[in-house]
Amino acid sequence: MSPREGDLAAAAIAAYDPASLSPEAAGFARAAVRRAAPQARERAKALLYAAGRLAGFAESVGMELEAEALLAEATIERFILTGCAAVSAATRRTLRTNLRALARAHESPRPEPARLPRERAKAPYGEAEVEGYLRLARAQPTEGRRMRATALLCLGAGAGLVGSELRHVTGDDVRRRSGGLVVEVSGRRARAVPVLARFHAPLDEAARFAGEGYLLGGESPGRRNLTAALGAALSADAALPRLESGRLRSTWLCECAELVGLQAFMDAAGLRCSQRLGDLVAELPRVQEAEAVALLGGSGEERGAA
Repeated sequence: MSPREGDLAAAAIAAYDPASLSPEAAGFARAAVRRAAPQARERAKALLYAAGRLAGFAESVGMELEAEALLAEATIERFILTGCAAVSAATRRTLRTNLRALARAHESPRPEPARLPRERAKAPYGEAEVEGYLRLARAQPTEGRRMRATALLCLGAGAGLVGSELRHVTGDDVRRRSGGLVVEVSGRRARAVPVLARFHAPLDEAARFAGEGYLLGGESPGRRNLTAALGAALSADAALPRLESGRLRSTWLCECAELVGLQAFMDAAGLRCSQRLGDLVAELPRVQEAEAVALLGGSGEERGAA
């Protein structure tokens, strides 16, 4: 943009004094457009026309010619809807666009929003770490403690359950069907979860021990601190990291993602974030339980036996 174009824009603003407007309305238009600092003469003229029309309308309805009131969104909309009935729809759109530009120029600078850290997924456990926890579970002093600790590991790393879902699962909710082992999850996100094949045997044993009772123990689904107590018992080995149910779920998620080839799919699609995948999945046909078990948790031997 050359300096001369800027000078022409400034000259157009200074010379603006149409006979159809009062001196006060013309002065309002000049001040409003000057603050917007257009760098081209035609742009300055377009903004002056919009500001002059708005000021004339404001005077006709008894409003004070103050930028804070006239360039408010509500006033602009009122002007467009009731003060521009005689002009075309295209002109109304142009007037609205230009008035909003003037309004932005009169806004006080807003501070940039603080960047908030995005919650990251918890790191999964390695296969050797999971095996270490299972060994600790088998070494617990009583059969009940051994079965409950094993159930916590299998439901977390083998089925991805966390929080209240863990407390509500009974032995009867773990069932052999569709060629594998399935956990019936109740509550707000009720679903049937195929258990990863390597956790079938220990979870099946823990489920038979619990029977109609809760896999993690206790007599009420509202009981608290069960996972914390079991996790503490499984964190006795200094060579292993602290046990967290969130990390157990991440372990299950990563293994399932590998089984379905999620990394290859995202690489091929050029995706780094799965934020929109939910919208796409909603358009896909539902997967039958037997197919899900075969993909996520079944073994060839069990499918043949079924």
